[in-house]
Amino acid sequence: MRLMGNRFEITVVAADTATADAHIDAAVSEISRIEKLFTTFSDDSQTNLVNSQAGISPVRVDREVFDLIARSIRISNLTQGAFDITYGSVDKSLWNFDPNMKQLPDAETARKAVRLINFRNVILDPENTSVFLKEKGMRIGFGGIGKGYAAERAKMILKQRGVESGVVNASGDLTAWGLQPNGEKWTVGIANPDLSHQVFSYMNVTDMAIATSGNYEKFVMIDGKKYSHTIDPHTGLPVSGIKSVTIITTNAEIADALATPVMIMGIRFGLNMINQIKNVEAVIIDDDNRLYLSDNIKF
Repeated sequence: MRLMGNRFEITVVAADTATADAHIDAAVSEISRIEKLFTTFSDDSQTNLVNSQAGISPVRVDREVFDLIARSIRISNLTQGAFDITYGSVDKSLWNFDPNMKQLPDAETARKAVRLINFRNVILDPENTSVFLKEKGMRIGFGGIGKGYAAERAKMILKQRGVESGVVNASGDLTAWGLQPNGEKWTVGIANPDLSHQVFSYMNVTDMAIATSGNYEKFVMIDGKKYSHTIDPHTGLPVSGIKSVTIITTNAEIADALATPVMIMGIRFGLNMINQIKNVEAVIIDDDNRLYLSDNIKF
């Protein structure tokens, strides 16, 4: 089913179909609730209320929204701004990624387009649970973390309802817990970056989350070089060199939030960061199909 602009698949192990359907309905309701809070496509969402008051005044938000913003800023600090929820401020006219695009914009134009992206200009007031965007025109958005957060919330609701095994898959960002009915772990495929509908590798997992960011869905070729739709928020220019990054950890929100920054940071800096974070692993495939793994992963 389509939720939050993505395809969600929810699998649960239950005694009968009616029980399973009731559990899945509860998970869908939770994802729909989150979508209403965080969407930028609805004028009255809390996200858009914050955006509409950018440069004007702080906006009180629900504790849940406040906490997700606070966690997002922690990830921005960790990734030195490669992850940034103020990414919504970027001038969309700069990058349309249509096939007719034959050259990169000049560096100055690109820099101007991203000048409002700066997580340090998100001012949080924990006492009032208020959020203030310092610059007029700034916008926050949760495209880089929202799917993972929703998957974790859906899992939490299902576990509260007594579901001991299941998978919540948000367009490839997934969280799996428990065991299949046959007693085996869940089998998860990592997409082949050249043929996204084919599988590059399988993993058997339980109580794990996996997220993949790749340039195989949307990119342009300029002078024989592939540029992905992932924009470096520091420069405003698209990244190149990496086909896909898969993050493996215990929490879908963290997996979702770290996959794209590793693409932006590049292989050396990205792996160096991942190797310093406990219980987080990465699989990187570069443009020449070379494979790079973080320290504790074995294929």
